[in-house]
Amino acid sequence: MDDAAVLKKRGYVMGGNLGEGSYAKVKSAFSERLKFDVAVKIIDRKKAPSDFLERFLPREIDILAKVNHRSIIKTYEIFETSDGKVYIVMELGVQGDLLEFIKTKGALPEDIARKMFRQLCAAIKYCHDADIVHRDLKCENLLLDREYHIKLSDFGFSKRLTRDEEGKVIHSKTFCGSAAYAAPEVLQGIPYEPKVYDMWSLGVILYIMVCGSMPYDDSNIRKMLRLQKEHRVHFPKSKNLTIECKDLIYRMLQPDVLRRLRIDEVLNHMWMQPPKPRAVSITSVGKNGECSQTLGEQKAMPRTEADLDNRDDPKPGAAPVLQDRLEEKEVLAETGGVEERPGQFEATDL
Repeated sequence: MDDAAVLKKRGYVMGGNLGEGSYAKVKSAFSERLKFDVAVKIIDRKKAPSDFLERFLPREIDILAKVNHRSIIKTYEIFETSDGKVYIVMELGVQGDLLEFIKTKGALPEDIARKMFRQLCAAIKYCHDADIVHRDLKCENLLLDREYHIKLSDFGFSKRLTRDEEGKVIHSKTFCGSAAYAAPEVLQGIPYEPKVYDMWSLGVILYIMVCGSMPYDDSNIRKMLRLQKEHRVHFPKSKNLTIECKDLIYRMLQPDVLRRLRIDEVLNHMWMQPPKPRAVSITSVGKNGECSQTLGEQKAMPRTEADLDNRDDPKPGAAPVLQDRLEEKEVLAETGGVEERPGQFEATDL
């Protein structure tokens, strides 16, 4: 029985193709019971690698069946047929993904980025509080609903944390995600704390939202890793980002895993709070009409190295704009799923 017939029997009218890999694909479908369109991820066990079937797929199904948060894509139904196909029926991101949105609209104003990023961080806090890690955070996995609210999706590399006898988190060794969003410890093959890895990827996402470009060029992994380890973050001067926004990104893109912000620290950061109007009397207008900080503000928010590095707009090749990034290099060797792309990144490339 083909996919359309299987879905029809379950009350779904299959629509167009949303994505396809070597052993999985995503189709749109109309649910006769729900009376709206859904997305259906179809995984063929006969074509999937054994490691995926034994480790990743059971984790994904377990987590999808339990997570319930307004900023996470809803899972309506999971079923399997006798011929070895798994069907996961999910909420459809009707406005596409965040990457395509930014490609079309360009960099987002900080107030818009703040609202969307808070939605994403709320989803991550929900997961981290439940000891669930995503490990594949990127703009393509952030879908937008009809009102352009963020919906976290694709838990294919997610897992529940395990702990030792002393309650300490056991570090992961699997290369998950895309090189452009991967933390330096992951790129180096160092066993990593998964929650801390998620935080680096969040920093990359926020940078993309407000800058409209990537913070690092992953066409040269060795060079990218060197810049990351030196804690170099270049912010395009033309974007006129606030120092609070730059500070938050800079603290998330922290190569020292002990100093990298955790999710609660991100949510409590001053940039994440609703902006308050500043009185003209406590600021002075500097060159180019910008408001300078008061002394008290400078003490609360010291100037970072990132600000000192913010002298010129990126030179050609410094960081590729999103419009030119039609493909991502993958970190994990076990690709082949829905978002399979050429140009895999292997640990031996370092």
